[in-house]
Amino acid sequence: MSVAEKTLSQQAIDLENKYGAHNYHPLPVVLSRGEGVYVWDVDGKKYYDFLSAYSAVNQGHCHPKIVGAMTNQAQTLTLTSRAFYNDMLGKYEKYASEYFNFDKLLPMNTGAEAVETALKICRRWAYEKKGISENEAQIIVCENNFHGRTTTIISFSNDQVARKNFGPYTQGFIKVEYDNLEALESALKSNNNIAGFLVEPIQGEAGVYVPSDGYLTAAKALCEQYNVLFIADEVQTGIARTGRLLATCGNCTCENKDCSGTPEVKPDILILGKALSGGVYPVSAVLANDPIMNVITPGSHGSTFGGNPIAGAVAMAALDVVKEEGLAENADRLGKLFRSELNKYIENSDICTLVRGRGLLNAIVINDSEESDTAWNICLRLRDNGLLAKPTHGNIIRFAPPLVMNEEELMDCVSIIINTLKEFE
Repeated sequence: MSVAEKTLSQQAIDLENKYGAHNYHPLPVVLSRGEGVYVWDVDGKKYYDFLSAYSAVNQGHCHPKIVGAMTNQAQTLTLTSRAFYNDMLGKYEKYASEYFNFDKLLPMNTGAEAVETALKICRRWAYEKKGISENEAQIIVCENNFHGRTTTIISFSNDQVARKNFGPYTQGFIKVEYDNLEALESALKSNNNIAGFLVEPIQGEAGVYVPSDGYLTAAKALCEQYNVLFIADEVQTGIARTGRLLATCGNCTCENKDCSGTPEVKPDILILGKALSGGVYPVSAVLANDPIMNVITPGSHGSTFGGNPIAGAVAMAALDVVKEEGLAENADRLGKLFRSELNKYIENSDICTLVRGRGLLNAIVINDSEESDTAWNICLRLRDNGLLAKPTHGNIIRFAPPLVMNEEELMDCVSIIINTLKEFE
């Protein structure tokens, strides 16, 4: 790489460092273009994207149908606020509600906004429907969760980097161990003020922890037994990522009759984001049936941009692509192949101890401590070898490529990953 080319990348990095808040630690690569499963940096080098913007780009970079829906709508009407009706929102609400088999949808923009919205809905339902005294409602969450970084959400996070010096924290949350039904039932039994149980079907940021078979089904049954709302945060696991339309897959429209994953679980409240947008425009949503969603009344919640015409057009196109291109089925098939191939290598590896995941949401565990920089250095070498991924929790590397990847591309990526790991044995 020439000095001039190095300068081009460094200029972009320096601009961010000087004028941007330092709230991220990006891998040192400056991207300028994307198409399908590939991205290119400012120097023209091509990479496999094995992060997909944390699963926001499930449909691949710059999918022409999704980009077309966005640009066409942007030339007609972009924003009205919710002070008026627009001719796109109702179409989108109907389409997505029927797509996921719920009565109603509340549109928002980001995943964290959608989580906050679900918490508000759950609390109001508790006071107005369950009969809990106002300000007494409690919501059960899981340890090592990741639902965003707003003040309320970090109040029930274990992530000390996100929490430290941001208090005082919001009250009203009880933490239990993830994938522990006894802990969940104990919390439900011991407190009559439990309104809901908020859970990630797979804990992504924590390191792609997949729960035991039957955990979600049994957790939902416990929620029903104690009249508590089961709230599924599928911002990262939803929209075909795990080999099903939803990781919970409650009455989903997935055509994959033999897809992997948990038995069917229908959340009381479903939280979606990321790939609902196809990666081109911020779109998130909360879905629920009428007895729950009807607690929301004019003025009780809202967003100027939530439900804007572009978002509606984009989301419908993004969901169309998932069905039309069989992305859930593809994720299921390629995910099984990915884990099978990595497991063959891990049998005789000293540097990598485990691969886990579901569909095309996977992670490998590096044989070093969380405080080490080994996983980071492996990601730097993966970058040099043409594949982009990021560590999470120090010694875990998450792998989540766009779901439009084909088998030949996947096997090429498996070769890159294995050959890179060999450099660290």
